[in-house]
Amino acid sequence: MTQNGDNLLSIRNLTTHFFTEQGVVKAVQDVSYDIARGKTLAVVGESGCGKSVTAMSVMQLIPWPPGKIVGGEIIFDGEALLEATDERMREIRGNDIAMIFQEPMTSLNPVFTVGNQIVEAVKLHQKDKADQAWDIAIDMMKKVGIADPERRVREYPHQMSGGMRQRVMIAMSLCCSPSLLIADEPTTALDVTIQAQILDLLRDLQRQNGMSIMMITHDLGVVAENADDVVVMYASRVVETGTAKNVFNNPLHPYTQGLLQSLPRLGEKKERLDVIGGNVPNPLNFPSGCKFHTRCPIGCKDTKCRTQEPPLKEVTPGRQVACWHAEGYTETK
Repeated sequence: MTQNGDNLLSIRNLTTHFFTEQGVVKAVQDVSYDIARGKTLAVVGESGCGKSVTAMSVMQLIPWPPGKIVGGEIIFDGEALLEATDERMREIRGNDIAMIFQEPMTSLNPVFTVGNQIVEAVKLHQKDKADQAWDIAIDMMKKVGIADPERRVREYPHQMSGGMRQRVMIAMSLCCSPSLLIADEPTTALDVTIQAQILDLLRDLQRQNGMSIMMITHDLGVVAENADDVVVMYASRVVETGTAKNVFNNPLHPYTQGLLQSLPRLGEKKERLDVIGGNVPNPLNFPSGCKFHTRCPIGCKDTKCRTQEPPLKEVTPGRQVACWHAEGYTETK
């Protein structure tokens, strides 16, 4: 992925570690990818691969101690975020970059009404609209599909269903019309009907506002229907990137192939779904060489895979992969 004017966000060689009593947890290592203006990028991978830590690094929300961004750069709309002051980051968070966190019940404050929490975001970031904050809150709740917003705006989080709370989180995230929305598992713990409604809502709001979306998920069905581009992460690193169509139709990395093979398919009669063998490696003690080699049917037999970590390389225009055995990989410079 090359950095250009069409990219709203560019992450280059980002490395984030957590320094614990047990050792250094290398949560994100040498991660690079771009998010184009007005497009949706899906970041996928198993739990613990570094998806959310990358997003929290963009927002500068890594707690110190124990976490620290130890290298790389993050460029948002031409501005180097890692060089920004705390005051500047507070201006950017919620205003230019907003985030929907995984669990709305723990993200919303239980002692304030949902309306108060949306109003607080408006007053903080849109001071010229402070006197209109309640009207904006009601309007945003209406936009996200909450019925009778004039009444619901004065309710507390515990008075709402999971789907309603998720809609409130979306309303709070979008009340300042951000350029980039980071949606971290936005449909976790929701039934499929509410999930579809939330995703339709995000697509509609994206079309209306022209914003970019970073969607963090492990649900490949969500990715197939919503993403323009895909980044696949495994054990702290990016192992494959490309358009959603190319990644789904022609996965290059054995890990991506394993993820797609584990999906159920209509018409197939299997007693059990395919699975990726082995376990996710311990981030305190990653294996040498390619981190996937202990679970890979090819890498486990190849000395090079066990001893040398493959860098992420472009094998065709717009396609990157980190695998010694990917088609066209060894011929790239």
